[in-house]
Amino acid sequence: MDAGSLAMAATDDIRRSVRDIVLTHAHLDHIAGLPLFIDDLFATLDEPVRVHALQDVIEVLERDIFNWSVFPKFSEIDAAFGPPIVYRPISFGCEFQAANLSFRAFGSDHKVPSAGYIVSDGKSSVAISGDSASLEQLTIAAENQKDLTAVLVECAFPDEFETIARNSHHMTPAILGEQLKKLDDRCPVFVINIKPNYRQQVVEQISALQIKGIEIMNVGEDYFW
Repeated sequence: MDAGSLAMAATDDIRRSVRDIVLTHAHLDHIAGLPLFIDDLFATLDEPVRVHALQDVIEVLERDIFNWSVFPKFSEIDAAFGPPIVYRPISFGCEFQAANLSFRAFGSDHKVPSAGYIVSDGKSSVAISGDSASLEQLTIAAENQKDLTAVLVECAFPDEFETIARNSHHMTPAILGEQLKKLDDRCPVFVINIKPNYRQQVVEQISALQIKGIEIMNVGEDYFW
């Protein structure tokens, strides 16, 4: 899911195994590691890296990143198995497969074309908001998902930056608290995508809301649902 730090954070096992990447949108903090990840693997790939994304996102990647001027246009390079990168366009409301998981995209309330996802392994499902100023579409998408076991939501800025958050279509703890009233409390909520410079403020402000079942997701921890 997304590739902002993929090349920099990937272990050798990840490099060997990850061949499907699902993108929420094309902002740099969500795609920055994708070109380097593919470049690192280029000489050893025996199948393409499949990028699943909205058509709008694919067009940004091809126009602004993989355009020869910024980085090689991998979709035009002919390796033994074909191009090192292939695109799989997705549409809202339609299911698709990536590795051993199924995904269903829904629109997220962000400044650019963006998707959130219901992700399922056939036994349980997780809803992921992506960057979003509200949880309206997530709530609709998850409404009839009986096997939903977790909801992952963004909260980028502290309350002091509400104007910036609203202008850039992100959430603060206060906004998130209001949005969570739209969701039932049948499963835990995990907060993701906190701006690193404001993490401590955001964590303290979320804690002060005393919302039942909410938890800050930590980098490097394993989560099972």
